[in-house]
Amino acid sequence: MDQRIIHLFDEYTHKPLTRDVFLKRLVQLTGTMAAAMTILPLLESNYAYGAMPPLEPGLKEEEVTWPGDNVTMKGYLVRPEEDRKRGGVVAIHENRGLTPHIKDVTRRAAKAGYIALGVDALSVFGGTPANEDEGRTLIGKLDKTQNLQNYLKGLVYLRSRPDSNGKTGCVGFCWGGSMANQLAVNDPQLNAAVAFYGGQPDAADVPKIKAQVQLHYAGLDERINAGIPAYEAALKAAGVKYQLFMYEGQQHAFHNDSSAARYNAEAAKLAWSRTLELFKETLG
Repeated sequence: MDQRIIHLFDEYTHKPLTRDVFLKRLVQLTGTMAAAMTILPLLESNYAYGAMPPLEPGLKEEEVTWPGDNVTMKGYLVRPEEDRKRGGVVAIHENRGLTPHIKDVTRRAAKAGYIALGVDALSVFGGTPANEDEGRTLIGKLDKTQNLQNYLKGLVYLRSRPDSNGKTGCVGFCWGGSMANQLAVNDPQLNAAVAFYGGQPDAADVPKIKAQVQLHYAGLDERINAGIPAYEAALKAAGVKYQLFMYEGQQHAFHNDSSAARYNAEAAKLAWSRTLELFKETLG
């Protein structure tokens, strides 16, 4: 697919670009409205909200709540049926909210043996809407300080559970990757933070990081990759244990299997295996 189309979609999903303007520019790139409408489903996430497949045997799922910052936070919790103390993993969604894709990621973390919590950042507004554009709009209205506290309290909730071994990690994607970096900066008890193509924290804040950090970047993701050198230099200077992986030739959101134009199965599988290796090392 024309890389200009990928860049346009990235601009649409991450900057204040209206859908009308996006579609007009997409038509200009593709030549006709018919061609634009053919390409559009490949760009946008393709899933039916609420149409989750049956839970795999050996796992339990439930909707949970915990006290956030002047709000009751909601999340999707999945854990193995076998009762024993385990490490906890917070799954942090993209800028659409707690979608079926991120719920599936939550299940994958649970399948690997962890208490996995998919946090719905849009609990502040009643929960994630079915419409992606509405979800992106609401994400932009979140108060950053309140949102950070809501996630930090989600980690507290996980550590306080009777089935927790007290160790926690997080994995986030895009908007959630940026949040994973922020949790690493702001939670000294966090053991591991995995950020997929996420915005980097301020270099001055990096010395606060106590967790092990794992960073996954897409080679064609110019917008996010511009922040890598300063972040890596700060990590090295602070002595933070980290891993940085670059997936050459891949697009932003290469791990999202509901986005046909950008998903790459081989890169996604490799990145997830590396994520689980870090969790095995740090969470027990």
